[in-house]
Amino acid sequence: MAVPPSHARKFTSTIGPDAIRFGDGIVIAPALGKHESEAMSAYTSFFRKGARADLPAPYAELWVVLSGALRVGAASEAVTVRAGDFVHVPEQAPGMVEALEDTTMVCVSVPAH
Repeated sequence: MAVPPSHARKFTSTIGPDAIRFGDGIVIAPALGKHESEAMSAYTSFFRKGARADLPAPYAELWVVLSGALRVGAASEAVTVRAGDFVHVPEQAPGMVEALEDTTMVCVSVPAH
C-alpha cells in the first residue's frame, strides 16, 4: 500500500517525453499515479481537434479544461466544456469525448489507476 506524502507537491500540465500516445491525436502525460496514491490519479491530456475516444471507465474522473473545447457524453446528454470549465465523468458513464478544438486538460481519477 502506498504511503501518501505529508506535504504539498507541485505538478506541471506540460506534455513531456514520458507522455503516452493513444491512437491518432490523444496524448496523456502522467503526474500522480497509483504507485504514489491509492486515493487518486492525475494526468494532463492533450486531444488534437477531431480526436475521439470512448468514455466508459471503471473509475470516476474530473476533467479541468485548460485550453480548447470538448464534447463529452452520450447523444442528447452530452455537454460542451471549454477553457476554464470542468466536467465530472461518473464511473461507467456512457458515450464518448470529442475534441472540438485542440484541447489540453488536467484529469483527476478516483480511485487511482
